[in-house]
Amino acid sequence: MVSLKSAAELDLMRAAGRVVAETLAAVAAAARPGVTLAELDALAAAHIRAAGAEPSFLGYRPHASLPPFPGVLCLSVDEVVVHGIPDGRVLRGGDLLSVDCGAIVRGYHGDAAVTVEVGAVDAAGRRLAEATREALDAAVAVMVPGARLGDVAYAVQEVARSYGYGILADHGGHGIGTAMHEDPHVPNTGRPGRGYRLREGLVLAIEPMFLEGGRDDYRVLPDRWTIATADGTRAAHFEHTVAVTADGPLVLTAA
Repeated sequence: MVSLKSAAELDLMRAAGRVVAETLAAVAAAARPGVTLAELDALAAAHIRAAGAEPSFLGYRPHASLPPFPGVLCLSVDEVVVHGIPDGRVLRGGDLLSVDCGAIVRGYHGDAAVTVEVGAVDAAGRRLAEATREALDAAVAVMVPGARLGDVAYAVQEVARSYGYGILADHGGHGIGTAMHEDPHVPNTGRPGRGYRLREGLVLAIEPMFLEGGRDDYRVLPDRWTIATADGTRAAHFEHTVAVTADGPLVLTAA
């Protein structure tokens, strides 16, 4: 069931979103060659705890077939698209690192992601990241009362296809509030003018995930969480938690 948030609930979600934004900024600044994913995860854990919030991802288990997620962050390098587990992997110059973070304040979640360039990244990698961010901005712009969910999906799709990138199949954004994943599912492909009509108080996590090789398919690694491109090419991921308001889109995870 789709829930619409009150002004008081949006205030709490903005507080959670601010913790997420500040944590992402701290992690992005620390993501340098020689740093391990586990060190970045520990930094995020300390930052969220210092803000008086709780991590959304640590221990998360959407269904019984998956083990609890072991990290505070999802850290996904190069060919890993999403749900990368923080471990001892050492970052190298030229890596594309996608950082996904969630935090809870008084029972309400914020969720956002950025793709970070580690050291000097080649022009193709920069282009991939910039296009994915462009798609997020395009999708956020159509989050107004009366628009349709298909308009949001189409905005992402159009940017990806114009660049020749793939879109991670079977995955997309989601409603968010007192649960990290709520209705509705937000696809990254669709037709304009179709689907659920957006209303004031609706909050969605919008998250384009682009695949450099142009294919949409993927593989799941043995840990059952990590999703990587099927062809081994790189991926990028950006995300914001966004509310539909009478005054236009309100990005709750803005810095």
